Parts: sequence; structure tokens; C-alpha cells
Amino acid sequence: MRRADRLFQIVQYLRGGRLVTAARLAGDLEVSERTIYRDIADLVASGVPIDGEAGVGYLMRDGYDLPPLMFTHDEMVALVAGARLVRAWGGASMARAAEEALIKIAAVLPDAEKARADKVQIHAVASGMTAEVRERIDAIEAAVEARKRLALGYLDADGKPTHRTVRPLGLWFWGKVWTLVGWCELRDDFRMFRLDRIDRMEVRDERFRPERGKTLADFYRQMEHRPCR
Repeated sequence: MRRADRLFQIVQYLRGGRLVTAARLAGDLEVSERTIYRDIADLVASGVPIDGEAGVGYLMRDGYDLPPLMFTHDEMVALVAGARLVRAWGGASMARAAEEALIKIAAVLPDAEKARADKVQIHAVASGMTAEVRERIDAIEAAVEARKRLALGYLDADGKPTHRTVRPLGLWFWGKVWTLVGWCELRDDFRMFRLDRIDRMEVRDERFRPERGKTLADFYRQMEHRPCR
């Protein structure tokens, strides 16, 4: 681990007023306690408000924040790859936000780190993605957050049309297919709807309240107890 990364990690460990010993820091960061003492002294000298002493522990006073500019290589790969995947497969506003995130990351990185980000060779191409599906993703995400019912015109696997009123609970991405998980008021049960089979969708004004047995947590519990096939 580079020293700059280690200093950043020490600050992260000390966030929230937690008392952390030098021995704990040394063990987690795989360095000697003497190294931790030197790092703490350098952080204090640079203005980081750390209190404490050797043998007792260290904590950082509230109100101090450090911008996360010192990414590790794995963190850099994850951020760039994730943003590119969202840009390719996300909703329209999500794709724009991912593009802006990449620009902001590049803007705040030192030149060496910016060059490292440019070398990340993980890309995503969404050949089957349409503008209609992108807009639908954004609309469903907003409905999930606002707890607004959706009126769906849906085509089943055989192409048979059906009409549903759904309480949207979340979106899942399965590689090439997005699905909506929700409580179907017609079936009085949880259902998963492929977005590419939604023929018509209307976001209704009325909001729904979480009810026992009809929440996302209930859906997870139901999936856990469902027998594997």
C-alpha cells in the first residue's frame, strides 16, 4: 500500500469519533506500530484534528472531512467500470449522471491517477438498449422512491396482453434484461416484470404505504424460503 493510501485509510478509520489504538491500525494496515505513530504525527502536523496518544488510542474530532482523491487501483477500476456499465445499461438520467461522474472523477484526480483511470480497459456496449427502455427505467426508479402505483400493460412470455396495477419496489438488472419487482394488486402477490415486455405504463398520482407482507424485505424473505430448482 502506498503511503498516501495508508494515510487516507487512517483518516477513514478515525471518522465518527471512534477511539482506535495504534495496534489496531497497524494490524489492519499491515505495518508496524512505529509506522502508525509516524503517520499520525504527520497527519496532525498537516492539520488533521486527531487527539490521543500512544498506548491509549486516537480519535478525530467531528467536522473534519477529506475528499476521497486517493483511490486504490481496485477502487479506481470499480468506479470507472461501474460508471461505464451504468452509462451503457442505465436509464437516460442515470447514463447522464454516470458520464458526469466520470468527468468529475477525472477533474479531481492528480495527473498520475488520471492516467491510471484512462488505462482501465473495461467497457460496456448495450446493443439492445432503446431510448424507451431508458426512459422507463428512470420513471420506475422515481416511482419506487415516491411510492407511486404503476398501471402496466404487460405481455407475458407467450405474448398475451394483461393489465396490472403494481406497487413498484425495485429494479434488478440481469445482464441484458431489467426487471421490475413489485406487489401485483391483481394477483395479490409479488411479481417480477421484464421491462422489455411492458407495452404501456402510467405512473399514477396516488401513493401507497408500506404494508406488512408487501414490502421488499418480505419479498427477500419469500425468495429465501423458496425451494431451489
